[in-house]
Amino acid sequence: MPFVLLQSLDMKTITYSAASKVDDNAGRPPEQDSETRVEARNGMSRRSFLGKSLAAGVGTIGVGLLASRRASAVTGSLTAGDAALLRFPAALEIIEADLWIQYNELAGVQDGEVPGGTGNPAYTEALKVLDEDMDVYVHDNTDDEISHQRFLNAYLVSKGAAPANLDSFRTLRGSSVTGVNKALIGKRLTNLTQLTIDTSWWTRYRDDSHNPDLDPNHRFPQAVPTLVVRQHTAIPRTDADTKDSNFLQAIANTAAFHFPTIEQGGNSLYPSLALRATDEEVLRILLSIGPTETMHFQTWSDKAGDAPALSAVDPVTGVFVRFPDLSGGGELFQSNLIMPEPCPFLSPNLPVVSIVRPTKTEGVAVGALRFLTNMGLFIGQSTGFFKYMTQLAEEADAARRG
Repeated sequence: MPFVLLQSLDMKTITYSAASKVDDNAGRPPEQDSETRVEARNGMSRRSFLGKSLAAGVGTIGVGLLASRRASAVTGSLTAGDAALLRFPAALEIIEADLWIQYNELAGVQDGEVPGGTGNPAYTEALKVLDEDMDVYVHDNTDDEISHQRFLNAYLVSKGAAPANLDSFRTLRGSSVTGVNKALIGKRLTNLTQLTIDTSWWTRYRDDSHNPDLDPNHRFPQAVPTLVVRQHTAIPRTDADTKDSNFLQAIANTAAFHFPTIEQGGNSLYPSLALRATDEEVLRILLSIGPTETMHFQTWSDKAGDAPALSAVDPVTGVFVRFPDLSGGGELFQSNLIMPEPCPFLSPNLPVVSIVRPTKTEGVAVGALRFLTNMGLFIGQSTGFFKYMTQLAEEADAARRG
């Protein structure tokens, strides 16, 4: 998931014109205002939620089941803070499941565990240039994220707390290329066709002299500088995108770098949030899910290093991208250095140590949301979506141990 925090400081925040926004009321009862909707949906019983939403698959019932800031200090057997610490990652896991499902429909294993798509052979083969098992890895990552969001929401409900739900915001068009689940065209949460990808995580984990927790103003070099400029598609938008093999490989390379960019966020987010947890079981959940995100990140960072060097121009937008040969860039860019180099931690007076970074907790959730927004993942989303996600992030950041 979603989300290097401090690296978003040197990124320009994306703004949206009214023309690019989906109707804020799309998919919602017109007779209810937002506050009325929240109160009404918070009245759904736990049994009703579990009986309906878990049977519904990836989606969940009861859009906007958001704990009010005016709620009591205790929600069921969880404090409001601990519930917020689980609700925000639950929302991010829903977002992550949505984007991974799109990747799996086109380039993953098609089976009963992750059904929906039929695969796109040309795109699948372009990804397999990096590794023959890419379809298996895409499938398993998708399955993992679906399990995360289901578990977190089910746990919240079991404790009497409101789950995260984004179903009313499933309004983005997505790809229409051969292989997608046609029933979900126009019903996506995330936009994989206009991405601005910050690849500075590549050098951040290879740098043995800097840690963003201690050097928040240090700017780590980009592995693929052109990906952080303008907007790039990580999936074929239409069948026309599959006709030029060089451009299709550029799309696959973009996806290969997007995968670890997404996963390194959860790598930092879960331990950062865990530092705020009060309940031992909540702490256990955060510390148990977090390492799986690290496993995803290391897998994808290894595969990204195999992206073939090439240059291409998007025939639709005119955007240029160049994937460099990283083998000649020295230790900061060496593609087979996929284990975190020791770096300063806590104090420059202590020995360097191999760690996850960053893990500072101040503003971690809001920073994660900002990072994903700057990426362009939500281009086309409604103001209601951003209000909902911002509230979840602020509530998670407001949580304090004890």
